[in-house]
Amino acid sequence: MRGSFPRILGVAFLLAAGATLVAQTKIELPKNNFTPQQDVEIGLQNAAEIRRQYPVIEDQAIAAYLTSLGDRLVDAAPADLKQPVYQYSFTPVNLKEINAFALPGGPMFVHRGMVDAAAGEGELAGVMAHELAHVLLRHGTANATKAQNPWLQLGQIAGAIGGAIVGGTAGAVISDGSQFGIGTLLLRYSRDFERQADLLGAQIMARAGYDPRDLAHVFETIASESKGGSPEWLSSHPNPGNRTAYITKEAESLQIAPHPDTREFAAAKSAFARLDPAMTMAELAKRTEASAAGAAVAVGTPGRPVPTPSPRQRTVNAGVFQVSVPDNWQAVQSSGTLRVVPENGYGDLNGQMVFTHGVEFGVARSSSRNLQEATTTWLNAVARDNPDMRLSGSQQTTRLSGRTTLVTSLTNPSPLGGAERVVTYTTFLADGSLFYYLTVAPEADQGTYASTFTRIARSIRLTDVR
Repeated sequence: MRGSFPRILGVAFLLAAGATLVAQTKIELPKNNFTPQQDVEIGLQNAAEIRRQYPVIEDQAIAAYLTSLGDRLVDAAPADLKQPVYQYSFTPVNLKEINAFALPGGPMFVHRGMVDAAAGEGELAGVMAHELAHVLLRHGTANATKAQNPWLQLGQIAGAIGGAIVGGTAGAVISDGSQFGIGTLLLRYSRDFERQADLLGAQIMARAGYDPRDLAHVFETIASESKGGSPEWLSSHPNPGNRTAYITKEAESLQIAPHPDTREFAAAKSAFARLDPAMTMAELAKRTEASAAGAAVAVGTPGRPVPTPSPRQRTVNAGVFQVSVPDNWQAVQSSGTLRVVPENGYGDLNGQMVFTHGVEFGVARSSSRNLQEATTTWLNAVARDNPDMRLSGSQQTTRLSGRTTLVTSLTNPSPLGGAERVVTYTTFLADGSLFYYLTVAPEADQGTYASTFTRIARSIRLTDVR
């Protein structure tokens, strides 16, 4: 089977009394089904992925400066929001856009473009305080809780970026490099969450000795840049409206602590200026896509004999589902999908990655709650990469993990010659997205694989909340 299937899909705060804060705004914490420890595990997992993909700046002076500034803001944060398990880090990346983002549990990434655009340390501190507020208020996992997204299971949450002033291309980069490509879910924030992060960020700034109005100024700078054709941050940080006005009003109610020594800011800007030219997010996206294409893991060599499926089974747990598969098959994640294939069932053939034997699982976004319509839309997307694929007989209805499921049989030219049979099972998950289970094998091998494919289908247990 040629080509690839569509990619899987892909904190409010409690008032903390402080000597420097007077009549600060009180906000209720949002509902969250995750624990702080899970926030940390999610954040660390994704931070490692981002550091592999992003152009991290290794300059020790720059790293030390950002860490010092970040630590100062953490020290100024409300004590009841600073979970003891959090692991804060502040990583500079050589990217051109005016941007910064933070992950659940503490890791933060600051674009070079953000430092270049900041008129003073107060503006940089403001953006970092805003990002820290998203972490402390746990907006990332609160969003996941609200969405009830089935892929947001511990161990399957790659790409879950929390509280980022990013989106668009940035979100795509994170998503494409993630295990199931769900970065975009947590890259979009409600106006209410944005207002909460603004207000808590302003309060943290005041306690750290910075004028919160610097936060309003830097948002005005970002908005100005966006009008010039760089709307990266707007896709994830919608303007709550009157942002400058309410940040200024909050600043008037706060007592600002003694101003810190900011002389290191100029030295840091000079250090950034001496670096190699910054990469754009579009360039990073292209590099990531090329890297992902070259990183596909082959299972043997297509064209060589494929072993008979073992009667012994092993269980694969994949967050939204678990399934039993032959114990001589290997799980492969590629292009946002989970495939389980036998030896010589997936790999390079004549310079192209092909999938000739095995099964595939995935989730696709759906705008329709009609199963027939949602399935047709998804199959049309599949057909764009497989233009010679054709229906084989009429669609049937069955049950998969107790849910109404549509079964579609298709034929397609096999990369090995002759024809292959592809069978798809599609059903809805609780959040309205489309779950699919797909089988593929050459027509000549159907007698060997049919019972195995049926046994796998019967073993699928969907574990999303309904």
